[in-house]
Amino acid sequence: VVLAVQDTTEVDWTAHPATTGLGPLGHTACQGLLVHSTLAFTPERVPLGLVAQQVWARDPDDVGKRARRQQLPISQKESQQWLASLDAVGSARAECPQTRLVSVGDREADVYDLLVAERPAGVELLVRASWDRCVSAPERYVWATVEAQPVVEQLRLQVPRRGAQPAREATLALRFCPLTLCPPRHRKAEGLPAVVLWAVQVRDVEPPAEVQPLEWLLLTTVAVDSVDDACERVQWYACRWGIEVWHRILKSGCRIEARQLATDERLERCLTLYSVLAWRVFYAIMLARAVPEIPCDVLLDIEEWQALYCAIHHCPTPPDSPPTLGEAVRWIAQLGGFVGRRRRDHPGAETLWRGFQHLSDLTRMYCIMRPAPP
Repeated sequence: VVLAVQDTTEVDWTAHPATTGLGPLGHTACQGLLVHSTLAFTPERVPLGLVAQQVWARDPDDVGKRARRQQLPISQKESQQWLASLDAVGSARAECPQTRLVSVGDREADVYDLLVAERPAGVELLVRASWDRCVSAPERYVWATVEAQPVVEQLRLQVPRRGAQPAREATLALRFCPLTLCPPRHRKAEGLPAVVLWAVQVRDVEPPAEVQPLEWLLLTTVAVDSVDDACERVQWYACRWGIEVWHRILKSGCRIEARQLATDERLERCLTLYSVLAWRVFYAIMLARAVPEIPCDVLLDIEEWQALYCAIHHCPTPPDSPPTLGEAVRWIAQLGGFVGRRRRDHPGAETLWRGFQHLSDLTRMYCIMRPAPP
């Protein structure tokens, strides 16, 4: 299973007023581009790479005209990005036919057109519900139907730090059931079909007073036949936090919003490059935490790890075999200023970003200056 996580973020270039082709962000005072990305993860939260990315600027004439936008067909709405990314996931599935791909989205992905969209075999959906839609059940609506089910399990979930809220372990009450969603009544003339899904709900049992309680109601096309299945779907959705980390690496580590280019086309090309670089930093962080003992050549070319080893150890000749991934990632972070006084400290994205930049320079010089083979 590979989880194709979708999300949209704003990239703010208000500080660069000479750049052309930007659009409003939230309100006309802020200018920039919107970026909708799909990042592939393993269920263990290791990022595998960028599946798709759409970049666009909002039309200033559309600001404050929400009612008019709601009347537009899906092809003219920003919601179309979810469907385009689902198509990209389908194309990726064709390249790896033995792998099940699950497209994961937050509440913005609760779009009926997405839920009923045709998907190739092996492509599934997992979406957090936003709308209390009508269902074919005595309770009539999604939330009432799910909450009529008994709590079948209490599971524990590690919740990362968000803003001023510290990281914590949440205890969640779990419910699940199948649902048949009815098409929106205001779109009856379109003849949209009903759709059979499974719903999984988790809710904080006793959240701390100072934090916002966690509650997810998830809709999925993957069958949920047992408590283990339901717990697995929750863990899959928790992988969505990873794309938020990647966005932070792109903005804070790679400092994409500090790039000064004249046009939106140039910014888009720069954004594509930096998105891949941000993925490499994120991949290094997560893979080194998951399997620190494996050789570092899964991440670094031979010239890179040899240059790194010689620079860190102040020696002219590297060993015959590569160091471990955990060692290499800490050394790269040291190039970027990481101190790591305690062994259990993990390097962050910003120090790794700086470290990779230094490693690039070191590798070029190493290739020029290294002794010729006998």
